[in-house]
Amino acid sequence: MSVVKINVLQVPEGRGEVLEQRFASRAGEVEKVDGFESFELLRPTEGFDRYLVVTRWRDEEAFQGWMKSQAFQQGHARSQADADAASSGGHPGGGHPGGGQGDAPQGHGGPAAVGSELWHFDIVTSATKA
Repeated sequence: MSVVKINVLQVPEGRGEVLEQRFASRAGEVEKVDGFESFELLRPTEGFDRYLVVTRWRDEEAFQGWMKSQAFQQGHARSQADADAASSGGHPGGGHPGGGQGDAPQGHGGPAAVGSELWHFDIVTSATKA
């Protein structure tokens, strides 16, 4: 059965729209990967600061294939550069939706998220509307 990966992104107040725009600008990339089944970006409600990036994969191997893909590496390289620049006082440019650690200088793109955690789940049972 499929596996689910949930990336929990801590997003500072006022950066949610930036995160959403960055994911929208990369739409279509993950859908090309063999074994990809679904993607959802969940916006928090009721004062929470965590966005959930929920992906579903045919199996663990398909997910690992995505993690090792050139598209994944390119999408996340920019976020690491932003995190490094922000923590060293450099000039972050606003890359991947996830972001990294640290705050961007005023007026710069910088990371949209200040932390992330990846949760792993096997689907035990599932239902969909017929």
